[in-house]
Parts: sequence; structure tokens; C-alpha cells
Amino acid sequence: MRGSSRRPLAAVMAWVRRQPPKVKAFLAVVAGMAALVFIRFIVHDHDNLFVAAEAAHAIGIAVLIYKLTKERTCAGLSLKSQDLTALFLAVRLYCSFVMEYDIHTILDTATLAATLFVIYMIRFKLRSTYMLDKDNFKLYYVIVPCVVLTTFAHPTTSHNIVNRLCWAFCVYLEAVSVLPQLRLMQNTKIVEPFTAHYVFALGVARFLSCAHWVLQVLDTRGRLLTALGYGLWPSMVLLSEIVQTFILADFCYYYVKRYVRFIISYNLLLRQSPEHRLRGRFLVGGMQCFWWATGATASIRGGVKLQQDTKHTVGFSSLLILYHATVCVLLVPQTLALSKWIAEPRSLYFSFFICKLFT
Repeated sequence: MRGSSRRPLAAVMAWVRRQPPKVKAFLAVVAGMAALVFIRFIVHDHDNLFVAAEAAHAIGIAVLIYKLTKERTCAGLSLKSQDLTALFLAVRLYCSFVMEYDIHTILDTATLAATLFVIYMIRFKLRSTYMLDKDNFKLYYVIVPCVVLTTFAHPTTSHNIVNRLCWAFCVYLEAVSVLPQLRLMQNTKIVEPFTAHYVFALGVARFLSCAHWVLQVLDTRGRLLTALGYGLWPSMVLLSEIVQTFILADFCYYYVKRYVRFIISYNLLLRQSPEHRLRGRFLVGGMQCFWWATGATASIRGGVKLQQDTKHTVGFSSLLILYHATVCVLLVPQTLALSKWIAEPRSLYFSFFICKLFT
């Protein structure tokens, strides 16, 4: 009983694991609704959620690029899923250019360029590591239904009919573009870490996008649906977001579950370490240094340029010290020397460079 009280997170996770599937699904829905309520109160401009969703997608692509360039392998990646991603991004980018040119156009352009680079690496540079036999999802299983659905449910705005059909097609295709990747992971029975990070980033992007649409509908009391047009299209937009979110929800659940279990196990390992108290003192010292430096910069005298340079330098340096202290607490379970905690000169030089870059 005492151990459970000391580890409430572990106790909650153990209780959730013992529940039947229906209860787990209900808890997932409740958690999603709670997250929506939380987002509604902290994010005032809900259009930022859509930008954040596209940024999360771009981060996921960046993780793939790091994997391809550093590890020189594309094992665990679905080329067909990347092809679908490039297709719906290209169509959406076309619609963005001819219908509305804004920040989404820039984000889509960057994401499409990164996706094309991933496709190039898989097809040509790293083809020997591509799992062709495992990536066996038939693309016409998703493309043909999307085309058929586009003819029945598309926007009824004043734009050209071709543009409206393209808009609907990219919405439907985006909702199912991750299916080949999930099928490949199911065939291999093993999820490579960087691929897991990528799929989780897609899940986060989908949740933020779905939250954007749901909150917009709630805030406008349904007027957004009529602004999108009449007929099936407004409902299909929401349904596509919800379907894509639920497709990735199961994977994201196991992803978070895995890392929560890792954090709990690692914290238990740290508590058993004889240097745990010493690391705790270093972390507290780093936090004190950070907060002291943050407060001290408010009383700096001198010219505006001198104030900015000094504040940025002290701020970056104190953040760096706090970072090193945190790394020592979390990532050095055995030996801990004082030199590992003090900021090394190269990092300090880097912080000065950043200060000069932004001032």
C-alpha cells in the first residue's frame, strides 16, 4: 500500500491495464474530451491549432530525415505511405495557391519538400534496406474510395469545380494516408524507434487538427458548418478528422504507455542509486542559479543594446546550467563528477553565438 502511494502514476497505469476494452475505450474518450476542454481554455485563437498540427507533421518528417541521413537505413518505413502523403500534400498545396494563400501554404510547401526528400532517399539511396515484401498495402484500396467519395461529397462554395473536387480528395486521402505505415508495422511485428516517433507526431498532428475543427464548430455554434457549404461536405470534413484521429489513437496509446513505463522504471532505478541525493542537490542548485539569473537581469543598467546583450547572455547561460543539472539527474545513473554538471566551454561559446545571432 505504501509503495502504491509513493508511485501514484504506476498505480493508475496498473489499474487501467486491468480494465476491459470497453472501459479503456470510455476512458480514452473521456481523456480526449478533457484535453479538448483544456485546449479551449489555454488557446484563444483556435487557428493556431491548425498551424501547430502542420508543424507537428513537419517535425515528424524531420525525425525521418534524421533517421535516413544518420542511420543510413529506411527499415520500418512505408514508401507507399510517403507516396500518399506527398500526393495529398501536393493537391492541398495546389488548392492553397488557387483558393487561399496563407501561412498554411508555407508549412505545406516545407512539409512536401521534406516528404519528397524522404521518398528520394527510400527509392534510390537506401533501396537495399527497404522492406518491399512487408510494404504490401494496395494503394488502390484507399485511392479509389477517396475518388468515389469525392464525387458525392465535396464543397459547395463558389470556387471552380475542379478546385473543389481536389480539396475534397486531399481531405479524404489525408485521413487514410497512414494505413500503409501501420500495415507495415503490423507485418514486421517490430516498431523501429524513429518510426514510432514519426507516427506519434502524426497522431499529435491529427488530434490538434481534429481539436481545431471541433472547437471551431462549438465556438461558432454550428455556423462554421454552414460556411463550409451544404449537403454532406461539412459532416464529412469532421468525420474525416475523427476517423484519422481514431486510426492513430491506438498506436499513440501504446506509445505513451511505453514511455510512461520507461520513466517510472527509470525513476525507481534512480531512487536506488547512492548518489540520488547528490544529484538532487545539483538539480536544486541549477534551478536556483536559473531563477537568480532571471531575476538579476531585471536590474541591469546601461544602454538598450548592452541590456539586451547582457540579459540574453545571462539567460542562455543560466538555462544551460539548468539543462546540465537536469541531464545529470536524469541521464547519469552511476558516476557523477562535478565537471559533468558545470557547463562546458563549447556550450557557453554556443550560447554567446546564439545571443549575438538574435540581437
